[in-house]
Amino acid sequence: MTRPPGTFRLSSARLAALYVVIFALGIASLLTAVYFLTARVLDREVDVVIQAEVSGLVDIYRQGGMLQLIGTLHRRADSWGRTGAVYLLANSDGSRIAGNIARWPTNVVANNQWLEFEIDASERGGVVSHPVRAQAFALPGGQSLLVGTDILERTILASRLRNAMLWCASLCVILGSAVTYIYSQRVRRRVSSIAATCETIINGDLSQRLAIENTKDEFDELSRTVNYMLDRIQQQTEVLRTTFDSAAHDLRGPLYRARVRIEETLQHEGITGSARDTMEATLLELERVQRTLGTLLQIAQADGHGRALAVEELDLAALAHEIVDLYQPEAHAHGITLIVRAPRPATLRGNRQLLAQALVNLVENALKYVPSQGHVVIDVATTPDGLVLSVTDDGPGIPAADRERVLQPFIRLERDRTRTGSGLGLSLVAAVMRLHRATLELLDNHPGLIVRCRLPA
Repeated sequence: MTRPPGTFRLSSARLAALYVVIFALGIASLLTAVYFLTARVLDREVDVVIQAEVSGLVDIYRQGGMLQLIGTLHRRADSWGRTGAVYLLANSDGSRIAGNIARWPTNVVANNQWLEFEIDASERGGVVSHPVRAQAFALPGGQSLLVGTDILERTILASRLRNAMLWCASLCVILGSAVTYIYSQRVRRRVSSIAATCETIINGDLSQRLAIENTKDEFDELSRTVNYMLDRIQQQTEVLRTTFDSAAHDLRGPLYRARVRIEETLQHEGITGSARDTMEATLLELERVQRTLGTLLQIAQADGHGRALAVEELDLAALAHEIVDLYQPEAHAHGITLIVRAPRPATLRGNRQLLAQALVNLVENALKYVPSQGHVVIDVATTPDGLVLSVTDDGPGIPAADRERVLQPFIRLERDRTRTGSGLGLSLVAAVMRLHRATLELLDNHPGLIVRCRLPA
């Protein structure tokens, strides 16, 4: 039985997964853009406040000089606790003149005209590190003025926004993956059901129909269309099968009676030589017609009544030995070496009569085309997947372009038009292999032909 594809081998699963990836990338891009835009707005607001504060202090310095600037910084020294503002007026060596931090900070990260550093503050009985963003301004007397603000809250907000972005993107991926899995499992179940039903139909049970779940989706629409097609095929098949079976059975009686009459006539002594030759030739033609008719009935039985046939556990190796023993005298008479390499046991469940007929057809074909001093070898090998039956010869073989075509009924190669036969031998073998869910291959033996049948366990 053909196994349904894995979940993520389904085209629907791949398409859904692609949508999930695109959706997740879109959400991630959107949230990333929101994060950077928000961070930029916050930074810009902080920068505007700092620049305004620096401009105000510089104006105070220009209007009132150093003493007024120092007084202003002393009055604003307690702004840290209320607004997080940072002020420092320092000498050229970095020592403090006025402000609310002890000295010029170290480990400063410069970004153009902006400085970023950290200061330690006592909070709730401990020391907490606060990031600060600041701007420095050099005064004419060699002093430096630093104005900044605590950006801890902005950093916390940015961190929370970043975490929210990651959680949101992860949640989207998880939800999308869950939807993908559920949808893929649903598609997988429907495809498995359709595949199982189709395999049952292929094996001969035309009464089976695809399930309709009344979901009004594309699967139900497909199932209704296929079921309608199967109804028409079943009707036409039944008509053809009934017509064919009736015609075949109706012909067998007259052919048998005609043959009996000719054989009885041949027993009379008054028949001339030319009449006897004609009747004997007619008997040969009747025998050929009867064999053709019997083969057609077997093909129809194998292709149309697969599940109604009786199956049993049989030893294919023993069957091959029986066929070889049966045809050994004919092979010896034509100077052909006929051997079998079939280790016992090689058991499988199948229809013994049809498998025997298929093997007989393969041996007869090989003996018909292999020249004197040629070889015909039957191999039966066991594999983990089942059995492999091979019939190998060193005859003329079959061109690669014609190997598929010769498996059809009544197809014969141009070179074989003068030989006796109906072109049904390989067709019957192919029908029997289809019945047993086996594969049939025609390969080149350089020279000759290899007919390889792989029968599942």
